[in-house]
Amino acid sequence: MRPAAATAGSDRGRDATALLKLATFFSASFPIGAFSYSHGLEWLIAEGRLPDAASVRDWIGDLLRIGSGWNDAVLFAEAWRRTTAGDCPGLAAAAELAGALAGTRERHLETVAQGGAFAVAAEAGWPCEATAWLRDRETPYPIAAGAVAAGHAIPLELGLAAFLNAFAANLVSVAVRLVPLGQSAGLGAHAALHPLIRDVAARAAAASLDDLGAATIASDMASMRHETLYSRIFRT
Repeated sequence: MRPAAATAGSDRGRDATALLKLATFFSASFPIGAFSYSHGLEWLIAEGRLPDAASVRDWIGDLLRIGSGWNDAVLFAEAWRRTTAGDCPGLAAAAELAGALAGTRERHLETVAQGGAFAVAAEAGWPCEATAWLRDRETPYPIAAGAVAAGHAIPLELGLAAFLNAFAANLVSVAVRLVPLGQSAGLGAHAALHPLIRDVAARAAAASLDDLGAATIASDMASMRHETLYSRIFRT
């Protein structure tokens, strides 16, 4: 039997390894090109719909609770479970469903481009069976992220929290640049979303594909209208 101190040290080592991987995979510097996508916020801000930190916070909160953030969290969890079970057909079916759920052409571009870039970057530095499976496949971002998290034995709820936090952080960053919000106001909006991110991560970890569903039609409309902007900074 291993000494208790040795077991505790091993557990801490695994936790630290998981934390380091999550901090890297969902860092703003991880090369998935997230800074190029506004998720429709560019059009909303141009129309004056999100004039301050409170409106930005509430908009992102709705995406997390009942919109694309929620659906992506459920898909991340499904990909994590399928990868953990070694169920490649199930993972492929989840990827196909994730692509179909992208409500607009720009939304589809956003999730597939980021998913492909995530898989390539993860395989370059942290190859595993999941990254090998993802190679040369058109894979939406939550599927790629969930599969890689599982491939590195990162706990599901922890991975979901990091994934959703990165989603929120990127959209806050868009608002900081475009509204424009000050850095302090942006940080305040992001911090205010942390309790919701924890709650959504916990709910998504226990959810199934039957729990998919969104009620943020205005977000889809913003994505559709974005491509009609005369001058654009972001791809979506």
